[in-house]
Amino acid sequence: MSSETSSQKPRVAVVFGGRSSEHAISVVTAGAVLSAIDREKYDVLPIGITTDGRWALTADEPERMAITDRKLPSVAELAESADGAVVLPVDPTSREVVYSEPGQVPKVLGDVDVVFPVLHGPYGEDGTLQGLLELSGVPYVGSGVLSSAVGQDKDYMKRVFASFGLPVGPYEVIRPREWEQDPAAARKKIVDFAAEHGWPLFVKPARAGSSMGISKVDDLAGLDEAVEEARRHDPKILVESLLSGREIECGVLEFEDGPRASVPAEIPPVTAHDFYDFEAKYIDSATGLVPAPLTEEQTARVQELAVEAFEAASCEGLVRADFFLQDNGEFVINEINTLPGFTPISMYPRMWQESGVSYAELVDRLIQAALRRSTGLR
Repeated sequence: MSSETSSQKPRVAVVFGGRSSEHAISVVTAGAVLSAIDREKYDVLPIGITTDGRWALTADEPERMAITDRKLPSVAELAESADGAVVLPVDPTSREVVYSEPGQVPKVLGDVDVVFPVLHGPYGEDGTLQGLLELSGVPYVGSGVLSSAVGQDKDYMKRVFASFGLPVGPYEVIRPREWEQDPAAARKKIVDFAAEHGWPLFVKPARAGSSMGISKVDDLAGLDEAVEEARRHDPKILVESLLSGREIECGVLEFEDGPRASVPAEIPPVTAHDFYDFEAKYIDSATGLVPAPLTEEQTARVQELAVEAFEAASCEGLVRADFFLQDNGEFVINEINTLPGFTPISMYPRMWQESGVSYAELVDRLIQAALRRSTGLR
């Protein structure tokens, strides 16, 4: 540890915010994580990434990171300076973090032993930050480069799951060039998909989360608007058929002896919203049923599938796996989330709380799992 570090406790850098449309939810998640970290066991360094990509030193004040009166927080409001920047050297022989402001002598903030990224979406959850940390030689919480990228791109995620024999629902992909160069042909591709699988369809960004940019389309009239809404978040879009049934989620956590599944949860139908969208999740505080009212056999099956999905994508640390329990009694996997929400109402920590792992223990286990791992090939 450097002389700037006040003790021999492991130093945890909580990195949050980021350039994606999920910036605010990442800030909320960071507030919950910062509140839960045992300060007698770890030193903490909060680092926020602004929407334009600047790494900012922020105050360690979790209470300022919550959604208040439906207002979403941001890193810009929390940054100690409007133009100061935190730099993590891309040098595996040094974990020294430096802070600089224009016209000022750079200040050494000390070494970082592990990074706890709570970034959601592109430029954080998709393998980009993980790659930077691998180059820097700094251990971090969660999945590596490949698993993070697969977990972010729903197209390749579904391809991986299907190759491992996991049950995947019907979907179609519209790539950027298809819509930009020949929208009529791309539209026909979607209409043909609807003719085979029926309306309504869900149109969503291929590489976004928190239900950002998702539209439920009942007929051809709303298709173009839905595509453009999805493309505001990602030029590559995914079209899925409606899977009737119950929405079931299950958490996976890496223990010393390998991954284990939590008790599952159920997302009940949301009456005030067309589906479980961003507003339902974070603004109106829709609550899930934990544990889900399933039979013992159904619970065992979804837990088995969740761990299989974790292993199929070579994940590490944690995953939330989302399923549909269809009317015929079969589970279909919808997606995994390699950095699921840790907000106070998020399903992942609630499922583990019900499974006997408290929020604070959950955070501690994730940090410890990261400290046990090396960077590089493993």
